[in-house]
Amino acid sequence: MSPDAAITAKKIRAVIVDDEELARQVLREFLATHPEIELIAECANGFEAVKAVTELKPDLLFLDIQMPKLDGFEVLELIGNDLHVIFLKPFGADRFEAALNRAKERLRGKEPHAAMPPTELAAAARPPAQYLDRIPVRDGPRVFIIPVAKLDYAEAQDDYVALCAEGKKHLKQQTISSLESALDPSRFLRIHRSYIVNLERVTKVEPYAKDSHVAVLSTGVQLPVSRAGYARLRAFLDR
Repeated sequence: MSPDAAITAKKIRAVIVDDEELARQVLREFLATHPEIELIAECANGFEAVKAVTELKPDLLFLDIQMPKLDGFEVLELIGNDLHVIFLKPFGADRFEAALNRAKERLRGKEPHAAMPPTELAAAARPPAQYLDRIPVRDGPRVFIIPVAKLDYAEAQDDYVALCAEGKKHLKQQTISSLESALDPSRFLRIHRSYIVNLERVTKVEPYAKDSHVAVLSTGVQLPVSRAGYARLRAFLDR
């Protein structure tokens, strides 16, 4: 059996995500000439997309970036990296065919698929110097949006970060380093290898033991401060 016949026999299950009906219609027309693609869902917003991907587990996702409520970058951070993504930008049939053929090659295993963590892939796709103003967190098919202004601190927990806001903790699969790079450094500071703090929440810094300190937040929480973190924190507080 030829590779194309094999792909036809085992359909590539795909989901379209775009808030514009016309765009989804154009994409359906493009896909009409590809019987090997089985369109299993269409989503008009990011929340529907996260739910569809979580429940249906497609092979391929056609994803629009500019959407209200939950944009394509945020969807990408929440869905994991077990599927292939084609970003929907204004393009004609030729560019669409090229992008689809490349995705099919990867699905066949003929072209290596870089398993970059979704949060890093989203950060790489995001315009430079554009810091987060909200953080999406998934709990099963549900999505929570944490405004960055309400984030008290973040704590590293293995391959996750615990985002602490308004007295609650939300776990997100992300490294603390990638979160640090996505936050505005004038508002958030890495005070320890395991902690990033919202500088507006810091009320004072106190000695804790020999050569160690803690940052006391307005909520009463105390966070450890490393030696390097203390130097950065003092530099900020002394401004």
